Amino acid sequence: MVVVSSGGGGGGNAWAKEMTIRRRMASIFNKTQDHFPCLKDYNDYLEEVEDMTFNLIEGIDVEEIEAKIARYQQENAEQIYLSRAKRAEDLAAALKASRMNPGKAAASDTAAGSSQGISSSAGVQGQYAPAAVGMSQPRPTGMAPQPIGGSSDPLQGDDEETMRLRAERGARAGGWTIEMGKRRALEEAFSSIFI
Repeated sequence: MVVVSSGGGGGGNAWAKEMTIRRRMASIFNKTQDHFPCLKDYNDYLEEVEDMTFNLIEGIDVEEIEAKIARYQQENAEQIYLSRAKRAEDLAAALKASRMNPGKAAASDTAAGSSQGISSSAGVQGQYAPAAVGMSQPRPTGMAPQPIGGSSDPLQGDDEETMRLRAERGARAGGWTIEMGKRRALEEAFSSIFI
């Protein structure tokens, strides 16, 4: 099954299509390096999977690739099932470890999700625990963004003087001064006299 973008022209949904195909391919072709006698064989396997993925995304030989995927699923059904079960167990253990010890999850749990880009140590800067189905990720806490120019802002109001001060300060914030404007006006005026 290939998900095709239903949007108009232009591929507004191309990213979603690609991610759907990549997730599907990763769930079927889920062998690890441990399944191969040498690194070269594993790299050849990964290259073949990536070639099929790319061709599915681009719509090249879709029927042939779908038949190849169906054959692979039939021949390796047990291995696919066992790999999925092992991955689920590893993610569950990583989640449990991250809940019990937020800052000190075991290194073996981290390695479990590393091939999928998931880290289980929740207390480390830039790291997240794996998301379980039906659970929402924690939300950041702290102060909400505060608007600039609260009640202590002296430039509140709509009178003429306040508007002039706002314009002047805004120009200075951008690197301009009143003198620069005057000097430019004089230069333009005098340069046009001699033409």
